Parts: sequence; structure tokens; C-alpha cells
Amino acid sequence: MNGDGEEPVKAYQQGWTLRRRVAALLGVVVVLLLGLAGAEAAVAAQNRQNIDAVLLKTGPLRVHAQELMSALLDQETSVRGYAVNGDRSDLEPYQEGVRREQSLVTSIRDLSADYPDVRRSLDVVEQQTAQWRSQVAEPVITTVERDGAEAGQALITDATRQQFDGIRSSVNTLQDEILTVREETAERVNATSNTLVVLLIIAALVVTTAGVVMLLSLDRILIRPLAALVSQVREVADGDYRHHIEGSGPPEFRRLAEDIDQMRMKIARELDEVREARERIEWVNSQLQKQAEELTRSNRDLEQFAYVASHDLQEPLRKVASFCQLLQRRYAGQLDERADQYIAFAVDGAQRMQRLINDLLAFSRIGRLTTGFTEVDLNKVMGDVAGQTEAAVQYADAELTWGEMPTIRGEEPLLTNLLVNLVSNSVKFRRPDVPPKVHVSARLLDGEWEISCQDNGIGIEPEFADKIFVIFQRLHSKDAYPGTGIGLAIVKKIVEYHGGRVWVDTDAGEGTTIRFTLPALDADIEAARAAEAADEDGQDAAEPVEAPAAEGDPAAVGRQPDGEAREEPPAEADRHGTNGGMKETVG
Repeated sequence: MNGDGEEPVKAYQQGWTLRRRVAALLGVVVVLLLGLAGAEAAVAAQNRQNIDAVLLKTGPLRVHAQELMSALLDQETSVRGYAVNGDRSDLEPYQEGVRREQSLVTSIRDLSADYPDVRRSLDVVEQQTAQWRSQVAEPVITTVERDGAEAGQALITDATRQQFDGIRSSVNTLQDEILTVREETAERVNATSNTLVVLLIIAALVVTTAGVVMLLSLDRILIRPLAALVSQVREVADGDYRHHIEGSGPPEFRRLAEDIDQMRMKIARELDEVREARERIEWVNSQLQKQAEELTRSNRDLEQFAYVASHDLQEPLRKVASFCQLLQRRYAGQLDERADQYIAFAVDGAQRMQRLINDLLAFSRIGRLTTGFTEVDLNKVMGDVAGQTEAAVQYADAELTWGEMPTIRGEEPLLTNLLVNLVSNSVKFRRPDVPPKVHVSARLLDGEWEISCQDNGIGIEPEFADKIFVIFQRLHSKDAYPGTGIGLAIVKKIVEYHGGRVWVDTDAGEGTTIRFTLPALDADIEAARAAEAADEDGQDAAEPVEAPAAEGDPAAVGRQPDGEAREEPPAEADRHGTNGGMKETVG
């Protein structure tokens, strides 16, 4: 085990890992891109400076130079006009031109701080302009003011005009210098822009080259080994669990191949175990099939027995009972007392045997002979129950009531039989000298209808609560309470057949309360949830929803109509329904 564990580690340590290779390649690309990005940033900054020089310096310099020429022309024109007219208002352009000239010279000097040739040309213009004002403009203005316009015109000669032409030539030279500086700056802008484009192209080539190298490297060290590994895994997946998986490429892939191969070997071992288990299961299934066939034969035998019991066995029992009753009627009092007692025993035994066979048949048919589930209104079922138990209820002077009952899915005959057994049981096991009261109610709880049958009878001790649902369980002798002991077993089987459960509520107090559950319809569940959500009184959602029926409810059925009760013995009253299932107490 240690040797197997050391080999993958050694294989993993051989060569560069995939992560290391990718990291190295990305590191080189990142270093190159960072260098290019730094160079591009420097070139872009220089390019921005050159563009700013073109836009913010050389451009304004050209404009100011042109405006300077305009200001000088205004001065010369104003002086000549004043010399002609002698009007003082003609000097306003001269004075405004001098102010503009000074402002423009200051601006040009500030903007040309980095351009010495421009500043030298500006100095020449300033000197010539100062000479022209001192030698021409000022003397003309003074002469006109002192001697008149004619004297001022005499001072304006061809020499003064040539002197101003020299100023104009110097301004043109200044403009040429500014234009030269602008062209040089523009050339630098073009150079830095071209350099920036070249750097961008180099960066694109680096990225493209890195991408190509990455693709080729991934194809060689990732895709091909992975494809080979996938091909081997598919061979195993197709059923060749003995195929050994070998890895290639980076150490990670080799380690992955070894892990997959270990998993393959484990799967192969488990598959062998599964095959062995499948063989054992098939053997068990064959045995179960034999047992199922045996059960099928046994069920056929039981059905045959049920048929015999319901037909062939009933006929001799009826004959025995009939002839014993004939003997009882014809020879009653003619024989001695012991003979009459023996005949009574025979009649009673035959009748109990008939009831026992009928109850056993009914018990065996539950869930086997089915009519299918339908929606059953338990209010209608309770009406049928009241009709079937009317004789026993009147004989015992009992009172049968029920609240509003729900509609459920089930088999109506079985549900009727269930409730008939419960009501008959409650009437039969009554307390002496106490009129029996039986009440059936329903409440919705956790998606199920909980139906209760409550009476004021003799009750049941808690230790016997589970025994009463077992077939043939009796807590009293048949002389005390007649019956076959099957009634509550039938009740339990019907409830479980409908998907519910049945129990005795040992905390109910007086009498006995038997509760059982039946699945509720979806519509009833949704209606209950909506009612809980809309309840303004804050009723606890976990509190069971109980049908609003109680004693005295108009929808409830009270005790049976008054009339002359049929005086029939308890044993005779038992035959109006299936009355088994001892619900008794000891003592």
C-alpha cells in the first residue's frame, strides 16, 4: 500500500505541473504587456504634451501675431488720419492699438517661453515699433496739435512709410517663426502617435502570439492527454472493466489517471460482488416465486373453503338448527328438564355457528371482493346505519346522534358495515339501568378526518385497549354479552383497507370512545387552510377543525322515533347487524 502511494507522488513530482507551465507562460506575457503598457503610457504622455503645445501654444501664438499686426496697422492708420483731419477723435484707434499691442506682446511672450526664436523675433518687432512711435507717430501728433494738420502731413514721408513697412516685415517674420514652431510640434505629434500605434500593434502581436502558444501548449499538454484519458475511460464505461488506464501529459493528469484506475479496480471488485449478490437474489426470487405459487394455491384452497363454508356448510347447520327447534317446540315439557336444556344447547350452538361462519366470511371478503372507491357521503351512510340498528336501538331505549359528517373516498358498503359495528357495539355494551347514548362526530386534523364513536357504556380498561381489535378476543363470557368476537376486528380491517388507523381513546372519561381516521379530500384540506388563514380570532392553526355538530343540532339525528319497542331478546337483536368485537371491562 505504501509503495502504491509513493509511485503517484513521484510521478506527480516529475516535470513541470500544468499549473506551473500556465503560470510561467502567463508571467512572460504579463511582463511583456506591462513593459509595453509602460512605454505606451510614456509615449501617450509625450503625445499629449505635443498636442497641448499645438492646441494651447502655437495656435494661440499665430492668432496673437495676426492680432498684433492688426493693432499696429490701426496705429499707423490712426496717425495718418489725424495728420490729415486734425480731429482728436481720430487718435482713439491709435491709443486702443497701443493698449492691444502691449497686451498681445505680453501674451506672446508668455506662450513662447519654450520657443527662443519666436521670442527673438518678438523683441525685434517691439524695438521697431518703439522706434516708429518715437520717431514718427509721436512727432506727428505733437506737430498737428501745435502747428496744424499741414505741418503734421509734412512729417509723413516715404521714409516713414518704409520704416513702418520694416515693422510689417518683422511681424511677418514673427509669424513665420510661429508657423515653423507649429509645424515642428505637429511633426512630433505625428511621430509620437505613430510610435503609440506601433506599440499597440506590438502589444496585439504579443497577445496573439501568447494566445497561439497557449492554444498549442494546451493542445499538447492538456487536450491530447485528456482525450486519451477520456477514450480509456469510455472503454471502461462500455464494460471493459479489466482495461488498465494509463495517463500521460502533466503530472496532474497522470495522477488523475491513477486515481481513475483505482476507482475502476474498486468498481470491478464491487461489480463482482454485485454479480454474486444478483445470483443470490435470483435464487431468493426463485424461492419467493415458489412460495408465491404456494400462497396462490393456498388462497385458492381458502377460496374453496370459503365457498364450502358459505354453501355446503350452511345447509347442514340450517338442518340441525331447524330440527333442534322443531324438537324444542314439539317436545318442550314432555321430556325431563335436562332434555330441554340439552335441546336448547344444541339450538344455541347451531345458531352461533351460523353467525360465526357469516362473520368469518365477511372478514375474509374485506379488500378481496371490491367495488372500487367512490366519493361517499357519510351523512347518508349514518342514515343507513340508523335504519339497520333501529331495532337494537329501540330495544335498548338508546339515543343515536351524529354531527355533520364529511365526504370521503371509499367503498360505501364497507363504511356502512364499519359504523354499524361501532354503533351496535356501543348499544350492546351498555350499563344496566342507564339509557345508552351514542354520538358520532368528525373533525379534520392534519389532512385526515378523525371520526369518533362515543358512548356512555361500561367502558374499557386501558390495558385491554389493543386486545379488543384482535379476532376472537373476548373479555366476557358469551352468556354475559353475546357475539362472535369478530366485529371490531372487521372494523380494524375496513379502516386499514381505507388507509386509516383505529384506536381506543383511553382519556375520554365516561364510557368508551373509539376513534379512527380516513384520508380527507384535497378540497376539504384547502378549505380548512383558507379558513385558518382568514380566522380573525387568532385560532391556533394546530387546533383540530371539528364539524359543528352536537346534541341538539338540527342536522343531527336524535333518538329513534317513539313507538312501541319490539320486545326481542339481546340474542335476537344481535342478528340485525354484525355485532361482534367485545368492548368490555373486567369487573
